[in-house]
Amino acid sequence: MSAVASAGLDKKLKRGFIVSWVLGCVFYLLQYAIRSSPAVMIGELSSAFNLSAFEISSILSAYYYTYALASLLAGIAYDRYGAKYPISIGAGILCLGCLLFSMSGSLSGYAGRLLQGAGSAFSFTGCVYLAAHGFAAKYIATAIGFTQCMGMLGGSSGQFITGPLIQNGLPVETFWVILSIACGMISVMLLFTTPREVTLPESGTASRNVLLPYKIVLSNPQSYMSGLISGLLFVPTTVFAMTWGISFFINDRGTERSAAVIISAMVPMGWVIGCPFLGFISDKLGRRKPVLIGGSLVMLGCFLQIFFLPDAVPALISMLLFGIASGAAMIPYTMIKEANPDEVKGSATGGINFITFGVTSCLGPVFASYFGKTLSLAVNKEAHFQSAGMFLLSVSMNKPVVTPIST
Repeated sequence: MSAVASAGLDKKLKRGFIVSWVLGCVFYLLQYAIRSSPAVMIGELSSAFNLSAFEISSILSAYYYTYALASLLAGIAYDRYGAKYPISIGAGILCLGCLLFSMSGSLSGYAGRLLQGAGSAFSFTGCVYLAAHGFAAKYIATAIGFTQCMGMLGGSSGQFITGPLIQNGLPVETFWVILSIACGMISVMLLFTTPREVTLPESGTASRNVLLPYKIVLSNPQSYMSGLISGLLFVPTTVFAMTWGISFFINDRGTERSAAVIISAMVPMGWVIGCPFLGFISDKLGRRKPVLIGGSLVMLGCFLQIFFLPDAVPALISMLLFGIASGAAMIPYTMIKEANPDEVKGSATGGINFITFGVTSCLGPVFASYFGKTLSLAVNKEAHFQSAGMFLLSVSMNKPVVTPIST
């Protein structure tokens, strides 16, 4: 094959990866909407499932167990088989999970939520894999930031748009059926648009040993540091803003339901701004650590104000600023990719997803048991709100010091 023909084929292949990355971003948007929307319908889900709010929160938390575990499988699948089948199968599993969740039974609820977590694990890892194959290296952090921007747009929509729909009478069963159909359509589109990759046996040791990519990633201390930092930064958004925030503002602060929905939705909306913006700054500086530390400090300041000085700044603005700053939680995803060899990109992303959401899986039930369970029983509402805030602040403040290879 001539050099010109080879260059043309390579350009066509990269274009195919970029098109699939765009569709993958839609997949990621949908999975974030699926992750966050239950926060606005806990009461309705309690009625549909005939369970208490605490029991519903246990079902919802099941999402993170399979998300963390399936992230490891997703990383191996992308590195070993390419993106075509893993990403379309992941969207198909998410489709099935939504369908089961619409059946409103305890068993189908757990099964549906577990499948939702498992299918969702293939979304972001797939987007990073596709971006790494479609874009030049200098644009990767920006592409990852834009990907997370799409996810948070879905997270915000999952609350901001879903809240009024449910409040105006849309049955929760219908809502989940609609999401199931949307995921099914994306699954089919990804299957037909994602380029097929041919991996030759002699192209690398990693392709001959399914466990070798994780041996490489998990033997690198930087991988653990990146995952732990990202996980601790994610806890306030996943546990509070996307699960319990609305209920806490309604019960402890006496906020109207519609206003509480908007306030909580400001965090993922802030990510829509913060993820691509902070990724762009990080790429321009050519450094990750200053952006990560700066974002963490702003997050800390915003949370202190929200919980202890609520009259200083409206909660709507504080939560938006918190969301923008928390876009720094995506910087470790670039750091772990840069700290590991190119041939294990998928496994590196799967590894950090496993650690990140493993942290959420551990701390989410603790928060629910100590603060969510006592939400309607607390006598001193403000003290209860601040105690929950202290827990979240202590988690965010205990991030280890990291010295990444690429600082």
